[in-house]
Amino acid sequence: MQKPFEHQATTTQFILDNPRVLITSDPGTGKTRSVLDAYAQRREGKLLVLAPLSILAASWGDDCDKFQPGLTYAVAYARNRAEAFKADVDIVITNHDAVKWLLKNKQYLDGFDTLCIDEFTAFKNKDSQRSKAAARVAEHFEYRIAMSGTPNSNTILDIWHPALLVDDGERLGKRFYGFRSSVCTPQFNGFANVWVDKPEAQDMVAAAIKDINVRYMLESCIDMPEQSVHTMYVDLPPKILQQYNTLAEDSVLYTGKGTINAIHAGAKVKKLLQLCTGAVYDDHGSSLMVHDARYQLVMDLIQARDHSLVAFNWRHEREKLTELSDKAGIKYDFIDGSTPAKKRKDIVDRMQAGQLQVVFAHPQSAGHGLTLTRATSVIWASPTYNAEHYQQFNRRIYRAGQTKKTEVIQIAARDTWEPDVYEKLQDKLERMEDLLTVLNKLNELRKTA
Repeated sequence: MQKPFEHQATTTQFILDNPRVLITSDPGTGKTRSVLDAYAQRREGKLLVLAPLSILAASWGDDCDKFQPGLTYAVAYARNRAEAFKADVDIVITNHDAVKWLLKNKQYLDGFDTLCIDEFTAFKNKDSQRSKAAARVAEHFEYRIAMSGTPNSNTILDIWHPALLVDDGERLGKRFYGFRSSVCTPQFNGFANVWVDKPEAQDMVAAAIKDINVRYMLESCIDMPEQSVHTMYVDLPPKILQQYNTLAEDSVLYTGKGTINAIHAGAKVKKLLQLCTGAVYDDHGSSLMVHDARYQLVMDLIQARDHSLVAFNWRHEREKLTELSDKAGIKYDFIDGSTPAKKRKDIVDRMQAGQLQVVFAHPQSAGHGLTLTRATSVIWASPTYNAEHYQQFNRRIYRAGQTKKTEVIQIAARDTWEPDVYEKLQDKLERMEDLLTVLNKLNELRKTA
């Protein structure tokens, strides 16, 4: 068995030394192994893992088999949840939404003493039913671990509830509104007050959680090849650009095939971004394809590379890209919300074996846990507003095991909002990096103390 990296061994020891832990190390640093190694050494009660549905078997199950074959585990899906929790195993791996079921069936928590929440941003919304259930379930556990490489992808407020799940509010406070007032200020944006992070918010939060936090940058613990990011532009056909401007101004568009309404600002932005990618959806969810301006560029990029990972945000993008791949004889597969866990693992294995030239994937469905280091290019067929999805998706190829230079290619239509979306995305990432940089410095100071 391969020995753990030094940073993994240090993380394992930190978990053993602290009953409550936040791990904010970068995606790709091998956080899962550190948790499994720590549990294997302590191994008092059972371990419950809450993780994204897409990586229950593909990440956690595989890592158990690879790094701790002496541990037994069961993967609990909705169809077999009760049987999995009753099984005589060391670890039960289930999805985030299972906390609502567990809250109603607490008897299945008997024998567990360790909780690990993978991708704790799933519980950042304190008011969701899932987050409220998680808080009640977490009370059952003596040892608690929560981990994410993107802890504050939108605002510093994202970290409050995950921290509460770990330490019951000891460090960031038991009351959300008190925390918000201490790290944010209200600003009127023309419609309502929004809460904006204070300049010192990252330092305040980092100082508060430093004793339970462990963090490593990927580049500081693994010799990673360079990764470049650049944007490639396409021009919308004149008729489509005119339709784009009409929709932007009037909120109603007649495409010749149907009428599209976009009354509210959020709906308008969504429809405009859809139109940039070649289609718009009516109120019944049916897509009206109006152009395919960008897809030949995506295909040219794919054909010029050995192995690529392509992000799509809309169903019509997947359909058009797979249609063109079929015509070109390109070996591909796709991952989205309809892809079963078993097939998802098979797709990853085939890509890693070099059997696929490209995997088309929705960022939300393939943004966590999957290793696709055979690919050296991530191509964004269209932008996403979600900074967590963006960074996590890019890290599918930029992680431990990657031996070649990698690139991220962002495709945007000129004279539209798409370039602005990528720009706003970078602003969110910079705010997230501010906190992570402080946490990294504090971790370095702790090691030298």
